[in-house]
Amino acid sequence: MTKQNQEPVITLDNKEMKVSDLTSQQQYLHSQILDLTNKQKRIQFELDQVNASLSVFQNTFIESTKEKADEVLKTETKTIEN
Repeated sequence: MTKQNQEPVITLDNKEMKVSDLTSQQQYLHSQILDLTNKQKRIQFELDQVNASLSVFQNTFIESTKEKADEVLKTETKTIEN
């Protein structure tokens, strides 16, 4: 039998059970768990992207403020020297 034709099985307390042997409520809960697990993975994936992007913007902002601070210091130094 190929994996494509095999019936879905869950493992609970080291015991395998066919999904079709579960009650309708258990099947529903199982479906909810699968869906929520997939959403959790997708959201974590998106959060990783957001965190990476946020880091780039924060670092760019910090660098730009350093550049502006250097410009202000140079201007103040020239003013003091004159």
